[in-house]
Amino acid sequence: EIVRIDVDFDGTIGWNGEIVPTRAELQAKLYRTAQLPDQPEVHLRPNKLVTYKYVAMVMAEAQRLGVTKIGIVGNEQFMN
Repeated sequence: EIVRIDVDFDGTIGWNGEIVPTRAELQAKLYRTAQLPDQPEVHLRPNKLVTYKYVAMVMAEAQRLGVTKIGIVGNEQFMN
């Protein structure tokens, strides 16, 4: 299983295609993911135009809550 977290250009966060309306809900989802006996991979997909603070916030929350299998995907969009 793979969890896909999208961070849109305006900081909107999506979890497997569904909008996460609040930071508290994101934290709850990350916490539940971290508590699974076999943690799924978390693929963080930032939009090319997003401000880094939104991406850093998601990464920091994931780390704080115990998510260990997280990576940024889609880096090829930043090549140009």
